[in-house]
Amino acid sequence: MTTKPSQDLETFANPQPGRDYTIRIRVPEFTCLCPKTGQPDFATLHLEYVPDARCIELKSLKLYVWSFRDAGAFHEDVTNRILADLVAACQPRFMRLRAEFNVRGGIYTDVVVEHRQSGWSPLPPVDLG
Repeated sequence: MTTKPSQDLETFANPQPGRDYTIRIRVPEFTCLCPKTGQPDFATLHLEYVPDARCIELKSLKLYVWSFRDAGAFHEDVTNRILADLVAACQPRFMRLRAEFNVRGGIYTDVVVEHRQSGWSPLPPVDLG
């Protein structure tokens, strides 16, 4: 195989740094291991962010997500860790990560974490109705 899991997140220059816009990424194949049982946990990651100077490069994100496959992690911890790593890599104006974990023992878990750059606030919503 020419690629392997990696904790390295690559970025590229935001092509429109003067404008607030939202990037939405859905990762439907996230897996990690339950730290109590060792059984796999499956989740869909929903990432949305308003970039500042840098954007996350998607192939590096794929390899980064893959690096959790054999790692034991509680849902709350792994979601917060992923957000912290993404924020450190690209320093966005705003970033939200929702980890939607599949059912385990009749229980669904969604963990939502956010980062807001100091001094940044979103534009007011536009109602075209």
